[in-house]
Amino acid sequence: MQTLHRYISGALLTAALAVPAALVAAPMPQEAKVQVRVYDSEHKDYHNWDDHENEAWVRFQDENHRKHHEFAKADKKEQSEYWNWRHSHPD
Repeated sequence: MQTLHRYISGALLTAALAVPAALVAAPMPQEAKVQVRVYDSEHKDYHNWDDHENEAWVRFQDENHRKHHEFAKADKKEQSEYWNWRHSHPD
């Protein structure tokens, strides 16, 4: 009986030491999130282009009565106007 008790105690001790190590070593799933950064040369800063920034871009186009198009397809003058507008309209 005492030999069985020793084997069970040893197995429990091994499990108690192995489980935390296995949890730490397991890779954590990460969200597949693409981050796009856009450089504002006039203000010399970067902006993360996300859904929130895209909403601001649409608001800018609406307020200035412009046809909707992607920021990347806008010319440098329009992009500069947007960043000036964006810095004067913080969130």
